[in-house]
Amino acid sequence: MCVGVPAKVIDINGLSALVDVMGSQMNVGILFVPEVQMGDYVVVHAGQAMSIVDEQYAKASLEEWRKLVDARIADSSNEQNG
Repeated sequence: MCVGVPAKVIDINGLSALVDVMGSQMNVGILFVPEVQMGDYVVVHAGQAMSIVDEQYAKASLEEWRKLVDARIADSSNEQNG
């Protein structure tokens, strides 16, 4: 099973793109999505944009990721303080 994270494309340079994932920027390969454009949302896995997704899906998915991250941070804090 693979897990992908939605990211917004900020810039494109050849076969790579600069994307934003929850405030962090990184370069990813775009070989699998040659039609991608700046402003599109893509699902990133292992440093590659795997597919283009619509904004509504991306934002809903990112909200779920934020909940998971926040829950993990809370669990970690409880373990350290408990």
